[in-house]
Amino acid sequence: MKNSRRIQKMNFGSELNVNLLIIIMETEKELYPPATPEMSKKRADLAPEIAEAFRNFSRTVFKAGVLDEKTKQLIAVAVAHVTQCPYCIKSHTQVALKKGATNEELMEAIWVASEMRAGAAYAHSAIAIQEMEITE
Repeated sequence: MKNSRRIQKMNFGSELNVNLLIIIMETEKELYPPATPEMSKKRADLAPEIAEAFRNFSRTVFKAGVLDEKTKQLIAVAVAHVTQCPYCIKSHTQVALKKGATNEELMEAIWVASEMRAGAAYAHSAIAIQEMEITE
């Protein structure tokens, strides 16, 4: 319900749109188990060495380097949309905001990801065209 109240504060143009969004979010809960500390512990308990290596890798990747932390999080949000990982979208959006990203920067990063995904589909049409020509 926390998300339901947050959505109701947003302007989606109509009560119907808000209700549809709430239904979608409720359905998502059924599709994806919630990301909880308990679930993280279960994963770590099943493969502790690998889990620790992954945590270290993640911490290292997202530390400021040539790219600052905000930029790295914006990249992560964009990539999460391409990989369609709801957990990554939620967590990296939250961290990006904490690192100073604006809503506009996040949306622009998402649009870049969208273009790249669409561009890849267009580019891969060459494979289908090649097959069409072979079978003619």
